[in-house]
Amino acid sequence: MLGNALLLALRELRRNVMRSFLTMLGIIIGVAAVIILVTLGGGATRQVTDQIASLGSNLLMINPGKHMGPGQSSGAAPFKLADAEVLARDIPSLVAVAPAASRSMMAILANENWTTAVTGSTEQYFTLNNRKIKEGRAFTANETRVGVAVCVIGETVRAKLFGRQNPIGSHIRLNKLSCEVIGLLEAKGQSTMGTDQDDLVVIPLRTFQRRIAGNEEVSIIQVSVRDGVSTDRVKKDLVRLMRVRRHLAASEEDNFDVMDLKEIAAMLSGTTQVLTSLLGAVAGVSLLVGGIGIMNIMLVSVTERTREIGTRLAIGAMEREVLLQFLVEAVVVSSCGGLIGIILALASSVALAKILNVPFILNMPIIFIAVLFSAAIGVVFGFVPARKAARLDPIEALRHE
Repeated sequence: MLGNALLLALRELRRNVMRSFLTMLGIIIGVAAVIILVTLGGGATRQVTDQIASLGSNLLMINPGKHMGPGQSSGAAPFKLADAEVLARDIPSLVAVAPAASRSMMAILANENWTTAVTGSTEQYFTLNNRKIKEGRAFTANETRVGVAVCVIGETVRAKLFGRQNPIGSHIRLNKLSCEVIGLLEAKGQSTMGTDQDDLVVIPLRTFQRRIAGNEEVSIIQVSVRDGVSTDRVKKDLVRLMRVRRHLAASEEDNFDVMDLKEIAAMLSGTTQVLTSLLGAVAGVSLLVGGIGIMNIMLVSVTERTREIGTRLAIGAMEREVLLQFLVEAVVVSSCGGLIGIILALASSVALAKILNVPFILNMPIIFIAVLFSAAIGVVFGFVPARKAARLDPIEALRHE
């Protein structure tokens, strides 16, 4: 009986190909939208976690001021170089400590100039931030201590100032400071926040303080925790030591903020997952619209085929057989729409992932759910027309014009 109903449903689809396709269109669009949004959202989440993981899972960042929100903090006195030196000396669980200060400046080479971010830090900056040298070398601990006028540049700065030329050994000016380019960083591309990670110049911290800033202020201290050591415990040690360094009484709140990279990763991943779920839910509304379209067309089909239904009932067909036939037709329409939507979604997701530069992650559970949901829509929205067809009076149906 079920096989016969399936054959009748396929025959009906072939009889009205255009109408069947337009009926499927709502399901196709809904299924495709849900899968595309969830797939791209999963890729964005993976990209966030991968980029943060590339900086190292044991990285802590200490900022002056209390963190108020994304890109905001309350005002507080900046750190000093001595603060970083004390942390490195008194907390044995730290592998590396890199104080840093930054400023946006004009980099100049002959007739070329480019406004970029100039960061002053120690030689441990490159290890902490997982920045590898593509050409040349990084500055040494002795050059950091003495304050030599050398610099390491990013790929964007090289492209803007040097074009295709090798920058190693050349001199660029950072406002009035002339420094020798001794290294070129490997390209990293855009960060999760959309900033260009290759648009920077790194120089020794003492050089930055003496020749550019004119003070000994440090805007951030980055520390790396030894493998196997709890970052939470080290974080408590950092807070305790920094409170002593900043002369805070027991009743006073911290005027600095210690951020764990794992917390940042969890926060950003959670945000992208929530947005993905919301977008997927919005796209799922179109599936309901598609289901209403199926119900509407099936009701029209019942009206058009009233005499056919009456004939079947008159020669002995049972109500449940007519009910099953129309339910199967609705499920076939919605399932075919779901399968086409899945194929369209996968092709579109691959293309959009390349355009948006996010990884393509095949989410089999959402595809399985989409197939089941599309079939369920056929059952739910096809039931009313099927019941109407099954309850027709055979005599009245045969009289129908």
